[in-house]
Amino acid sequence: MKAVVLCSGLAKRMGGVVKPLLKIAGREIIYRSMKFLENRGIDEFIVVVNRINREKIEAFLKRNDFRYRIVVNEHPERGNGYSFYLARKYIDSDFVLIMGDHVYEERFIDEALKLRGLICDRKPRFVDVSEATKVLVKNGRVEKIGKKLKDFTCVDTGFFILSPDIFDVAKDIVREKDVIELSEIMERAGVEVSCLDGYFWMDIDTVEEAKQAKKIIVSMSVKGREDGFISRHLNRKVSTRISSFLVDKIEPIHATWLSFFAGIISSFTIFFSIPLAGVLYQFSSIFDGVDGEIARAAMKTSKHGGWLDSILDRYVDSIFLSFLAFATLSGNYEWLIAVLAIFGSFMISYTTERYKAEFGESFYKKYKPIIFGKRDERIFIVMLFCLLSFCIKAIYLFAFLAIITNLRVVESVLRALS
Repeated sequence: MKAVVLCSGLAKRMGGVVKPLLKIAGREIIYRSMKFLENRGIDEFIVVVNRINREKIEAFLKRNDFRYRIVVNEHPERGNGYSFYLARKYIDSDFVLIMGDHVYEERFIDEALKLRGLICDRKPRFVDVSEATKVLVKNGRVEKIGKKLKDFTCVDTGFFILSPDIFDVAKDIVREKDVIELSEIMERAGVEVSCLDGYFWMDIDTVEEAKQAKKIIVSMSVKGREDGFISRHLNRKVSTRISSFLVDKIEPIHATWLSFFAGIISSFTIFFSIPLAGVLYQFSSIFDGVDGEIARAAMKTSKHGGWLDSILDRYVDSIFLSFLAFATLSGNYEWLIAVLAIFGSFMISYTTERYKAEFGESFYKKYKPIIFGKRDERIFIVMLFCLLSFCIKAIYLFAFLAIITNLRVVESVLRALS
């Protein structure tokens, strides 16, 4: 199946920027849609551009190895309907049509590809309905379409799955008028309407909408069920704000190393101020979520990145707890308890990582552990101890960690084997 991508607008409301190439959360607008579609079997893109943005868009397409054909609209002032009409030569079967300035979440595209016609949303959560293109549906087809409709059924998402017959209607309108809007073609053709409600999609027309879309994409990049209690209720509220600020400025690997160095600095701070060390350790835990959020938001996840992050986390935890034990404990039995705590902390991560390696799925997506003990939860407990270190002996912290972590490992093993 082919996809037509309309990129011939002049972006007057955004100062004439090449809007399809505008980066939102680390990726160009059209990269997101095209990559999602490519991963789902779209084998060629018919990209309609104007003479001004052609060079930049074609360079982008080559750089990212998309299979494409460029169609130049020499008269973009004739409207997006005319741009659509120009793609007709390269379409001979059912095809996807998308707008170059629309952002969609991956799940939206998954579901939209199962449908037909104009994909509409009856419950749009992320767009200003007063500014959106509205659709009145009758007998499952477009009756009227436009931004000024007062009586409407749903909102146009800018995503279509059409047959080549639509170009016959477009041809008739092109003969009649100089300026042709896509909405006119859809209305005259009485295109079938399919509803897909509540998923994230946005038409990016202003700088403010671009900022809003970035925040939403980053907020949707969290792990969800794989996060521990502290991550869900505290860390992510902070880390997503940091990620929104950094996602267009740094790569995920940079955030990985920043988190690691923050953890190492927190470890050495133990010898100067245990309370401050605990706070820095907690900050490194918050920042540890940033690399993953940036990677998922910017579609830059990699096995190497996740692998390195896991290794560096183990180093930070082992060094921090070892330094804390060295600074606060005395006697062989206390050191034995500390070793059990450090070993248990390591084994929680090891057992879940090995489960994923052997069974090809996340342990936390299949099981919901009863005993807490994920990394974010352990670090938060350590921070609380550090803040209260003036009145609580360190041996109690290590004894608690030794018990809770090793029980968590036993629970994981029993659940996996049951």
